[in-house]
Amino acid sequence: MGLTKTDLFTSEQNDMALLAKAFAHPARIAILQYLLKADACINSDLVQELGLAQATISQHLKELKSAGLIQGTIEGVSMSYCIDGEKWSQAKETFNELFDQHLACGDDCC
Repeated sequence: MGLTKTDLFTSEQNDMALLAKAFAHPARIAILQYLLKADACINSDLVQELGLAQATISQHLKELKSAGLIQGTIEGVSMSYCIDGEKWSQAKETFNELFDQHLACGDDCC
């Protein structure tokens, strides 16, 4: 079997791309902002807060959980979600390292 396009890149580059994909929808940004503001595990509040269908929110939660940015726990018949603090810190560090590379370049670039 041949190389896939992702095989051309480092694992760090692939991981960063997956994180960026998780941030690439305004509904997911809104969910993350709500979770950060709540600073607690939440469940059905998102439907009322965002005005999106439960199925839509569930799909976005699945993407965020897959990226590791949030974690979920089962409480009775529902799931509660919160920010995964460790993964959130890693994501922040990852993107800060990328953004800080520009500072090394300075204003003399192109």
